[in-house]
Amino acid sequence: MPGDLGAVPRVETTSGRAGGAGELEAVHRIIDEKLLRIAFQPILDLHTRKLFAYEALARSPLPIFESPVQLYQAAIRAGRVGEMGRLHRIQAIRTCPNWPLFLNINPNELDHGYLVRPDDPIFWHRQPVYVEITESAPLLYFEQCHAVLAEIRKKGVHIAVDDFGAGYSNLRYISDLTPDIVKFDRQLVAGIREGSRLYRLMRSLVRLCKEMGSKVVAEGIETVDELAAVETARVDFAQGYLLARPGLPLPVPQWPAAL
Repeated sequence: MPGDLGAVPRVETTSGRAGGAGELEAVHRIIDEKLLRIAFQPILDLHTRKLFAYEALARSPLPIFESPVQLYQAAIRAGRVGEMGRLHRIQAIRTCPNWPLFLNINPNELDHGYLVRPDDPIFWHRQPVYVEITESAPLLYFEQCHAVLAEIRKKGVHIAVDDFGAGYSNLRYISDLTPDIVKFDRQLVAGIREGSRLYRLMRSLVRLCKEMGSKVVAEGIETVDELAAVETARVDFAQGYLLARPGLPLPVPQWPAAL
């Protein structure tokens, strides 16, 4: 996922960490004045080659934050990561009301209780919502994560496990969470070619995910060879710069003429 928000370690709420008071002041301003921006990246259905959904990615309006990870780390230090996540969801759903959305949840948000509130924005959306939780969260905070996700799933929200293959891979937790979607990290996609060892690994993982009831998204696709390989490996959905970069207005994906 470009601008990944999930793989952020828990940190203590203190202004003495990297970034200091300037970042904390900036993050308070972004939340209080509702300045957070959203960039949308298309996800394509490889069976139909048509647009399936958009992933909503947080972007800082202030140059002090060079990446979404830095922005969310500051929100954690400020004790406001729950509010930041809620603002992210509000902005995304208001800006893209007519398409299914993938929305990232930072693991630290699980401590704040916003997701299970009946007025959370994920319950406003008229289209399907897929809540993305990074695979590190089930590993580190499985019981809490499982309880929160089970609660929102009862209300019709879909669950996606993000960053699969990025260093935390544990199929036991994938099995226990029973996500609707498993998103394969760029590390499983980069340089893949049909017939290679990486291709055979992906094909086996796709088959395993489907046997557990999950569909698969391949993230970070940047070349025609990568797209052709994941399509042949029976991946369900594709996302990456080859198809469209994140942006606003909503980007229109382009299927490569070579395929």
